Parts: sequence; C-alpha cells; structure tokens
Amino acid sequence: MLVTLLALVFAAVELLPGDAASATSDRGASAADLAARRHLLGLDRPVWRRFLDWMTGLPTGNLGTSARGQKVTDLLADPLPNTLVLAASAFAITVVLALLLGCWTAARPGRLADRVISHTSVAAFAVPEFVVSALLLLVLSLWTGWLPAVTVTGGDGRPASWTMLIMPVLSLVVPQTGWNARVVRGALADQASTPHVESAHLDGLPPYRILLWHQLPGAVPAIATGIATSTGLLFGGAVVVEALFNYPGIGTVLAGAVAARDTPLIAGVVMCAGAVVSLVLLVADLIRHATLGARA
Repeated sequence: MLVTLLALVFAAVELLPGDAASATSDRGASAADLAARRHLLGLDRPVWRRFLDWMTGLPTGNLGTSARGQKVTDLLADPLPNTLVLAASAFAITVVLALLLGCWTAARPGRLADRVISHTSVAAFAVPEFVVSALLLLVLSLWTGWLPAVTVTGGDGRPASWTMLIMPVLSLVVPQTGWNARVVRGALADQASTPHVESAHLDGLPPYRILLWHQLPGAVPAIATGIATSTGLLFGGAVVVEALFNYPGIGTVLAGAVAARDTPLIAGVVMCAGAVVSLVLLVADLIRHATLGARA
C-alpha cells in the first residue's frame, strides 16, 4: 500500500506545472543554468527511474536529498515529532470523547440526549477543520484573548508553551469526535440485538453492566476499525491546521515542498505519515483479530 502511494506521489508531482529546478533557481536564470540544474537534480531522467532510485534507499532510512541539497531526514527531524504530538493528542482525546458520548447515547436509545448528540455529531463531522479553526481563533483568541492565535517556537523547534497546542488539537478533535461517536453508537446498537445481550436484560442485570460487560466487548472490533480509519483524516486535517496556526509540523514542510515541486521531500512526508497510519491500521486489525478469536 505504501509503495503504491509513493508511486502515485512521484507521478502526481510530475504532472504539476513547472519543476524543482525552476522553482528553486534564482530569478532570471538562463536556459543553460536551468538545464544544468535539472541534470544535477536528476530531473532529466525518467520519473520511474527516479522513483526506483529513491526506493532503494528507503530500507536504510535514506529518504533522499531535497531540491535545495539538504537531507530529507534532517528536514523532518524536528517537524515530524511536533506533528506526532499534535496528532497523538487529538487521537487520544477523540477516542475518550467518542467512547463516552457513544456509550452515553447507547444507554439512552431514542431519548432526547441520544437525538441531540446524534445530530450534533453529524454536524460536527460535516464542518471542515479550517472552519473549526477559524471559529476557535475568533472566540478563544480575538474575542476573549484566552489563547495565543499563533504558535511561537522555542530554541528547540517545539512550541514555546503547551497552551499553543490547545486550539490546533481542538480543531482536529471536533470533527473526528463527531464521526467516531457515531461509530461507537452504531456498534453498540448492533450489539444490543444479540442473543446474549437480550438474555442479560431478561436476567434483570443493571443497564450500565449490560453496556460495559456485554455490549462493549462485542463492539470493540468495529470501534477499533472505525477509529483507526480516522487516523488518515487526522493527518490530512493537520496539514490545514498547522498552516492556520503556524504550527511547526510536517504540514508546513509539505506546503513548501509542493510549492517547490520537491519530490523527495514530498515523498518523505507522505512516507512518514503513511507509515504511522499503516501502523495504526495494523494495530486495529490485531485488536479485531484478538477480540474475535477470544469470542470464538
């Protein structure tokens, strides 16, 4: 899956107008200078050959050299951990909120709380991250002044204060919580009609016990799969959120790399994000397999 994704990245950059030589050369460079730079960057070779050369270094952790002559691994050394902190924080909060809201509504099917949270979840998921970011900036920064509008980095390349993470994290949490709360609610509703849950009701067990000990374990495979699939959406939203809040992550690096048609740097960012998403999906599959195996 990653190999296919990376091949598509190389092909997509090749189809964009312009190239890395013209994007990174001095203004007014002659045709001879541009041709020499294209040869230096290997742009005169077929794209499939450049892709294979880049892939040969991947097993050793070599992500190639950017169009400006810097190692891609060095360029990602600081931004990648920042993005992982942002995405992991948003992911953890999303999981907790989705489980709480999904369990709460599943315990009150058809009631006012169930209807309100269900409709609110749909609306939250439908709102793009940049709209949520703009609203948070307006309320929490411009109107109240509670939080800084932009991220200021310290000497280590990290945000100078943890409060600068609040709005970027919330911008990612709101849409994803809406989606995952619906996933949890639906998975628990499917379990509610199973024979062992109906038997638990007939035995007179308390509703909270039935929910936690009979419905939730059976819903874990569907919940794990649904939450894992939102990891890719978190990384996609992080690109927009990081640009809006000036957050020092790979989203900012990716935006600059696309503008410079810097294929190795773009591929390096996609590789790192794709590896994390694939790992989360693998863990979700293992959880699903283990849970279904235990039930069998």
